[in-house]
Amino acid sequence: MAYFIGDHTCKLDTKGRILFPAALKKQLAGGAERFVVKKDLFENCLVLYTNAEWERQNQLIRARTNPFNKEHNRFVRGFSRGTAEIILDGSSRMLIPKRLLEIIGGDKEIVLSGQDSKIEIWNKQVYDGLEEEESDFANLAEQIMQIPQNSED
Repeated sequence: MAYFIGDHTCKLDTKGRILFPAALKKQLAGGAERFVVKKDLFENCLVLYTNAEWERQNQLIRARTNPFNKEHNRFVRGFSRGTAEIILDGSSRMLIPKRLLEIIGGDKEIVLSGQDSKIEIWNKQVYDGLEEEESDFANLAEQIMQIPQNSED
């Protein structure tokens, strides 16, 4: 399984292609060159999964959903809506569908941000504006990563 780290600014050509960063390519498990891209559930960005990670995500969904439940089907449909398969070409370029780039306002520069087992794809200006104040991030980290105190103390 691939774990991605690092932020990489990429220029889009007129066809919506980017040169996939060499640093991220080195982080690919087993030299994977096939991906699935979709709109993120929470943020105005795209999410890029290796095929192996996409399959893992779908296994998690299959384990928690019933195909005969209307709400579960609605969730699966929404999760899969707008997905596209992407393949790196021989020059390590990646063609991102224009319809997905339009969703995030990607026109000239985007940022690929490694986020554990996925890569987020952001409009560069939006991504640059995400920086939180250090104290805000420290408070968020404290809130989320708080370790419960031992009841014997």
